[in-house]
Formats: sequence, structure tokens, C-alpha cells
Amino acid sequence: MSLEFLSPVSEMVAAHVALLPDQALGKQINIHTSEYGVPELDKMDIAIIGVRENRNDINFLGEDLYFDTIRKSFYDLFPGNWDTSIVDLGDIIPGEEVSDTYFLMKDVLSTLLQKNVIPLIIGGSQDLVYGQYRAFDILERMVNLVNVDSRFDLGNTSQPIKNNSFVGKIIVEQPYNLFNYSNIGYQTYFNSQEEIDLIEKLYFDAYRLGEVTSDVTIVEPIMRDADIVAVDLGAMSSTCLDYKYASPNGFNGREICAIARYAGISDKVKSFGVYEFKNFKHEETTALLIAQILWYFVEGVNYRSNELDIKNQSGTLHYNVPIEDEVLSFYKSPKTERWWIEIPFISSGNNKLKRHTLLPCTYNDYERACNQEIPERWYKAKRKNEV
Repeated sequence: MSLEFLSPVSEMVAAHVALLPDQALGKQINIHTSEYGVPELDKMDIAIIGVRENRNDINFLGEDLYFDTIRKSFYDLFPGNWDTSIVDLGDIIPGEEVSDTYFLMKDVLSTLLQKNVIPLIIGGSQDLVYGQYRAFDILERMVNLVNVDSRFDLGNTSQPIKNNSFVGKIIVEQPYNLFNYSNIGYQTYFNSQEEIDLIEKLYFDAYRLGEVTSDVTIVEPIMRDADIVAVDLGAMSSTCLDYKYASPNGFNGREICAIARYAGISDKVKSFGVYEFKNFKHEETTALLIAQILWYFVEGVNYRSNELDIKNQSGTLHYNVPIEDEVLSFYKSPKTERWWIEIPFISSGNNKLKRHTLLPCTYNDYERACNQEIPERWYKAKRKNEV
């Protein structure tokens, strides 16, 4: 099994755990150490994995990556009133080639997905999302990817994969498992008009930074429909991230933690990664920020509502709204008061699409439909189903 190739948590971090109070997270997590080996995955909900690969970073200067400060910061935190079980499997170290790292990453994450364990990934360059995505090949179904990033990362697909082109590779390379791509927090001046037009042409979703920061709750239905979530630390503003390539504009710490919690609370999200960790000037502060992002994701997982099959659950409210030549079907959960809209399924012989007939939405979408406005996300999803 590929798990035997994982590098254990460092002895320094293991020694740090021994000094923590019993209530700290570090004492609640099963940790892969050189002394005790890889923990069992039975009854585990979340597995932390570091991926110390950054050679496909366009700004790579030969530096090595270590996640000791992140782990120490995360272990130092105290859990909420959780019953979520966590294991730290240690790190995937760089292979001889970057493609070897992708392969091992895919293999490890596939094992976790088959065991219904959610991978919580701490990574180097964001091209590693390619390995995160390819792990879903084993499930043989279409998936939705949400990328929290100031850039679309489409890049030039005719060139080798880099951390600014991995989304383009995901779109064009077989097997084709990507149903929808959503970008949260893009900044227009970092993306060419050709890329913006392509996102629109493919009926993908993109939300500008200002849209999200003015109302971070718009992220919730997007995350509710996601299978894979990736966070680029470069989406943070330079006031939060002491890195020379950081942008003056971006998310602050509260906003990125809220986004992480929305990802965690989604019943669909099966893989979550935080990428672009570098050798920051104030490493301890950045590590604590990442630890808090991870904490909020776990907090969300703990409060999942098990509403994947909301249409068939007893008590679900159903509303039909006639609009133009359509009748839009909305569903509302009496438990969480969340909303969904039904997408007409076009039978094309592709079983991978059948799971996408219900689309998370908001009460505002229902109100707009009552005022004879077709929700944009419904229209895009319907067009993708027709292709």
C-alpha cells in the first residue's frame, strides 16, 4: 500500500506533542511517527497529509519545504465540541520527477477516498491540485472543483504543467472527470480577457474578490456543490501574508477561515487542500493562519447535516415556480433552511452526470425566480448537462 511510503512527522514535532496539555488537538490526533508507524485508518474522518513538492512553482529557487511549524501551530489549538476523528499521516516527499509525486499523491488520496476519509492537504506549489483531482479517477464520476484563488490558473495547456496552468491541464487531459470549475476571489487585472471569456464559454463560475468580501455567504452554495476544494494562499492580501509576491488586495484572515468552514460544512466536499506554502519571512504567523484555516474546515466537517439526498428526505419542502417556458423546482431543508434547485437531466448515456440534477442555491435565487428571473447558475448547469 502507498501509505508505507509516507514520511513520518518529525521527531521535533512528536516531542512537542508530548509537552502539550491533554485537551490540545495534538493529544487528540493519531500521528504517524517513526516510533509507532502509520496509524490505522479505521473510524477516521479526516487525514492530514503534507506534500513537500514545489518544483513546478514558476518562482522555484531550489528551496526545500517543511511543515513542522504548521503542525505545531495546529496541534497547539484546542478542538471545539467535536466528535470528528483525525489522523496525521505525515508527508509525501518529492519523487525523482514531479510526475512521481503526482502519482504517489493520487495513490494515497485514492486509498483515503475509498475508505471515506477526507484528505486535508498541506502543499507546496498549487499544481499539486492536479494530483488531488486525479485521485477521483477511481470513483469514475464527474466532480466539481472549487479554487480559492486570485487567478484562474488556466495557463498554456501545450506547455508542461506549472502552478499557474494546472486547471487547464485538468480540463484537457483524460480521463475527463471535471463537471464544473468555480473560482472564488479572482482579481480581474491578474487574468487575461481571453481567460475570462473562456471561463464564460465553458459555463464555469467565477466570483470576483469584491463580490465575495461584500457578502461571504455567497460562498456557501458553491461549496455545497463541491467535491474538491483548493485554497491558494496567494489569494490572501499582503497584510496577512508576508511574501514578496503577495498582492495588496485579497482575503483577510477572517474571510478565508469563513470560506474554509463553508467547505467543511458541505456534505459533498471529500478533499480539501491549502497550497503555496513557502518560506515566509514570519513563518510562525503564517503557520498559525494555516492552522486556523484547517481548524475551521474541521469545525465545519463536525457540523455536517447529511443532506446529500435532500429531495427524498422526509419533511423537505418543495416549490414549483413557472417561468417563461420552464417550471423551476426548488427544495428547502426544514432543518438547515438551505435551498436547492433541480436541473433537468438530459440523458446522454453518461452516468457520471446523473448526480448533478440538484444544484445548491439560496433563498434569493428562489425570490428572483418568483420575479421571473432565471438564476444564472441554474442556466449554466443546464447548458453543461445539454452539452
